[in-house]
Amino acid sequence: MPSVVKINVLTVPAEQREVLEQRFASRAGAVEGSDGFEWFELLRPLEGTDQYLVYTRWRSEEDFQNWMNGSMKAAHQGTSGGEGGAERPKPAATGSTLWSFEVVQQAAPK
Repeated sequence: MPSVVKINVLTVPAEQREVLEQRFASRAGAVEGSDGFEWFELLRPLEGTDQYLVYTRWRSEEDFQNWMNGSMKAAHQGTSGGEGGAERPKPAATGSTLWSFEVVQQAAPK
């Protein structure tokens, strides 16, 4: 069964780039321990776009969905709405689109 690639396309205004990168840097391996996780990359645009690409590769669609509905969902919900809860920081991205792919060919250095 081929791996599944998910690319989250984040539209990030120039003044929020550093904030986004710091948030990803401080996520402390949040995805690395997830069952079926294979790879992660945060890709910064060099020219012509304000869109970052968050690349993840998974053993299966099911593994990705389990992560989305489990630890990822919990991490993005933050504190519950009870009194004294910290306010969630404003998102660094102004837009987000998720692309899904199936790996049909791949190569590594010889």
